[in-house]
Amino acid sequence: MDLKSGYPFWSIRNGLMHAFPRLEEDIRCDVAVIGGGITGALIADELVAHGHEVAVLEQREIGWGSTSASTALLQYEIDTPLVDLARRYGKEKAGLAYLACAEAIDLLHERARTLGQVDFRRNDSLYYASRRRDLPALREELRARRDIGLELEWLESAALWQDYGVRAPGALLSRQAARVDPYRMTYRLLMACQRAGAAVHDRTAVVDVAPTTRGVVLRTEDGAQVRAGHVVVAAGYAGQQWLRQRVARNRSSYAFVTDPLRDEEAGALRHTMMWETARPYLYLRGTADGRVIAGGEDDDIDLPARRDRRVLAKANTLQRKIARAMPDLRLRPVFAWGGTFAETADGLPFFGAHAEHGARVLFAMAYGGNGITYSMLGAGLLRAVIERRAHPLAALFGFGRLD
Repeated sequence: MDLKSGYPFWSIRNGLMHAFPRLEEDIRCDVAVIGGGITGALIADELVAHGHEVAVLEQREIGWGSTSASTALLQYEIDTPLVDLARRYGKEKAGLAYLACAEAIDLLHERARTLGQVDFRRNDSLYYASRRRDLPALREELRARRDIGLELEWLESAALWQDYGVRAPGALLSRQAARVDPYRMTYRLLMACQRAGAAVHDRTAVVDVAPTTRGVVLRTEDGAQVRAGHVVVAAGYAGQQWLRQRVARNRSSYAFVTDPLRDEEAGALRHTMMWETARPYLYLRGTADGRVIAGGEDDDIDLPARRDRRVLAKANTLQRKIARAMPDLRLRPVFAWGGTFAETADGLPFFGAHAEHGARVLFAMAYGGNGITYSMLGAGLLRAVIERRAHPLAALFGFGRLD
């Protein structure tokens, strides 16, 4: 599956950070993880840290799928507003999801501190109203988030323009966000797993997954077998191919990155990511070396060739939108790219077993706009499943909610 178009910044910036071998012989392990992106890396890291023997199998080079195209905004906000999620599942469950995502940012921070340079940095998050008619819903969202204990500020239009250079009628300001280089973090995590004894293999495509009463047998394209107690399918947006049931809709999103900017040019983006209430939404964030990443312009295209042709036009549209909302910000793309992402009906991920494959085949589908945050939560959830322990998010993030 072709997951990206153009030149994603992370892979250009970092290159191939470490050489992992292709799997060429049969192996055994407690848990086999299919997928060597940020989701698979976080899950493997969690399992290795708690004594599980793990093998990671990636069909491309490590981090070369959708991870290299991720813009890596780490937020507790779910694509579905808290107010709407509460209408669907009740205030308690909706609050649980939002608070868990806020906690996940702290967990990611703790893990990043031990990995070396992965460009992790705490950020503020500015969520502004695209239009005046969006203000009542945004104020309702403010009240709902405060009711569950999240800390936010309300900014009027004057403060938005003076402090952030944004022309908008109002905004929510949260201090609970962060950013990271997802490609570098993936490599650092899997290199740590390898040093701890895990088997990490790229250029190793899994073509068959056969559950048995005592485990799962995987067969690779080159004929090697992996016998595991459990398998975790963490293949990103390609994960849908393992299920007959359609659980998400694949779409395309687009982004560009600038050259490094002077502090006065980047302005508040040095410490604040920004996004809007319109759908699809425009978003912007800084990088450790002073660049700005902008993204959005999502569409329903799921054909790589058509997505390829749209990358430059989408980058131009993003520039025009930024100029309208932030007229003092001058951004010129250096690299532009597009990538696949998936949307679920409720904005929540799927972690756990599906009835099609039985209890030993687990899925990690960290779909939506905050996939890395979900992956951090899913790592702990899946470990609990494998260790036969209860987890507070198991039902809400499980396939059972589709019934």
